[in-house]
Amino acid sequence: MPEKFDVIVVGAGPAGTSCAYTCAKNGIKVLQIERGEYPGSKNVMGGVLYRKQMEEIIPEFWKEAPLERPVIEQRFWMMDKESAVTFGYKGLEWGMEPYNNFTVLRAQFDQWFAKKGVEQGVLLINETVVLECIVEDGKVVGVRTDRPNGEVYADVVVLADGVNSLLGKQLGFHKEFRPDEVALTVMEVVNLSKEKINDRFNLEENQGCTIEIFGDSTKGNLGTAFIYTNKESINIGVGTTLSSMIQAKLRPYDLLDYLKTHPMVRPLIEGGESLEYLAHLIPEGGFHSVPKVVGNGVVVVGDAAQLVNAIHREGSNMAMKSGQLAAEAIIAAKNRNDFSESSLNIYKDLLNESFIMKDLEKYKDATHVFEKYPQYFKEYVPLMNRAASKFFTVDGTSKKQKQKEIMRSFTGERGTIKVIKDMYRAWKAVK
Repeated sequence: MPEKFDVIVVGAGPAGTSCAYTCAKNGIKVLQIERGEYPGSKNVMGGVLYRKQMEEIIPEFWKEAPLERPVIEQRFWMMDKESAVTFGYKGLEWGMEPYNNFTVLRAQFDQWFAKKGVEQGVLLINETVVLECIVEDGKVVGVRTDRPNGEVYADVVVLADGVNSLLGKQLGFHKEFRPDEVALTVMEVVNLSKEKINDRFNLEENQGCTIEIFGDSTKGNLGTAFIYTNKESINIGVGTTLSSMIQAKLRPYDLLDYLKTHPMVRPLIEGGESLEYLAHLIPEGGFHSVPKVVGNGVVVVGDAAQLVNAIHREGSNMAMKSGQLAAEAIIAAKNRNDFSESSLNIYKDLLNESFIMKDLEKYKDATHVFEKYPQYFKEYVPLMNRAASKFFTVDGTSKKQKQKEIMRSFTGERGTIKVIKDMYRAWKAVK
């Protein structure tokens, strides 16, 4: 007889491990299956981990977790070809307990997190591919892996297998996602000394910075670039929706090379040594793309459930929270000995009550609006940069006259009515 568990978790990213850890901590027998050589070997994100959701799972985790730097400054660049309008927030309170977020290297952090699950009793199996869910009488009862005699059974299977969840597709929870519902992000880890990082980013010991870049970083297409500081390296990456890449005939690594050589970016990474390249699909569809997340004997968490807030670049925190909420629903179902869809549906209710679905609903139309109307990145970002250059250049023209000229530059190219419509449309998408 194949072995039976209470729960099988497919995937060892933040969502899967959060669920596995929480279940095991509450006495539930958990098998966690990871296709990579080790947790984190196949997982990619820009590299920011939020404190709040992680602390709810492991209090004061920062005292032992392999973190890079606490982020004390978040910058935003509206970048043109030779300029950037910048704004952001720097708060020294973020550099002390309880912190706000940290930069991390996933290969290190995911291994540590999964190990904490193993310490709670999780059986972690690496280098194993789950080929399909085993379904009997309309209920998921286990998984079939690529190992000999690889059938394993459980009361509940948790799908944490990433954005293009093949298992979710097999169960009919979602169809093939459209190119405008996912983004392809490419990232490079650049080795740089701690002293150079601190000097170039105006940081002190154990302080980190993030920069989110819009506009020319993606050649005016919908998407963002980012630069995050680690202890002795920098994560630099760029991503756009697949639909934008296809339409503009962009190649992702060409876009990354373009970003690295941009005059605003080049001085920050100059002299750095490339350590590795990474690529990853990210859910961008938001609220409208969230698939079915509960079935008979199965729940879906993290990227597999499309739980990413693209506007605020939040994903890891939503993944961890969804894994925790799924565990709470499984624990309740275990107490009732009922793993039907109606019993596990408490997960969906908890999800809807959480900040996750509230934030996704708030920005439910944003991605669609900014892709449908490309002028926001292609026209308004360059206009903003030219306006800032004009206003801050001291040339004997009065500031009042400069303001008039700036307004004419905006309305002259687009027309007053179109500008008003554009501003209203953008406000409505993010209000």
